[in-house]
Amino acid sequence: MAAAAAAAGWSAGWLRGWSALLRRSFPILAGARSRCVSGLKGPWNRVSALGLGVTLMAIPIAQKHDPALLSNEALIRRAVSLVTDSTSTLLSQTTYALIDALTEYTTSVYTLVSLYQKYAQLLGKMNSKEEDAVWQVIIGARVEVTTKQQEYLKLESRWRTALRLSEMAAEAAYQSGADQASVTAQNHIQLVKSQVQEIRQLSQKAETKLAEAQTEELLKLKEEEASHPASQQESCEAAEEAYLRED
Repeated sequence: MAAAAAAAGWSAGWLRGWSALLRRSFPILAGARSRCVSGLKGPWNRVSALGLGVTLMAIPIAQKHDPALLSNEALIRRAVSLVTDSTSTLLSQTTYALIDALTEYTTSVYTLVSLYQKYAQLLGKMNSKEEDAVWQVIIGARVEVTTKQQEYLKLESRWRTALRLSEMAAEAAYQSGADQASVTAQNHIQLVKSQVQEIRQLSQKAETKLAEAQTEELLKLKEEEASHPASQQESCEAAEEAYLRED
C-alpha cells in the first residue's frame, strides 16, 4: 500500500511538472483555459456590445447639410420646378375643358348640318305647317350651336393664358439650369397643342359641312321656286319669315 501511494504521488508530481514545462515552452496553451471560459461568456459579451450599440444609436447626431443644396441657385431651381409643375397642372385642366367644349360644339354643328340636309330633301313635299315646324327645330339647333361656340371661345381664352404661363415657366426653368423641369414642361406643351389642334380641325371640318349644307338648302329652295312659279312669292315670304325667326 505504501508503495502504491508513493507511486501515485510521484506520477501526479511528474504530470504537474510536465504541464508547467509545456506552458513555458508553448505559451499558447496557457491561454486555452481562459479562452474556453471566455467562450462560455461570449453571448453575454455580445449582449453587452449590442446594448452599447443601441445606446449609441439613441444619441442624436447632428446632420451635416451640404452648403451647395442651400445656395441661391439651388433654391431657385427648386422653386422654378414647383412653378413648372403648377403651370402644367393648370394647362392640363384647361386643355381637358377646352377639348370637351370643342367636342360638344362640333356635335351641335353636325346636328344642324343633318337638319339642313333633311330640310333640303323635304322641300316641295311639306305644307306650310310642316315647314314651319322644321324651321323651328332648325332655329333651336342654331341657338345651341351659338351657345356652344361661345362656351368654347371663353375656354379657349383661358387655355391660351395657361399656355403662355407654361411657356414662361419652361423658359425660366431653362435659364435657371433646371433642365429636367424645362424639358418636361416643353414636352407637355407640345402634347396639349397637338391635342387641341386635332379637335379644332374636327370642328373646322364640321363648320365647312354646315356651310355646304346651307348652300345646298338655298339652291334647293331656288329650284323649288323655279319649278312652281305660282307659289314663288309665297315661298320667298315663307323663307324670309323663317330666317327672321331664326335671327
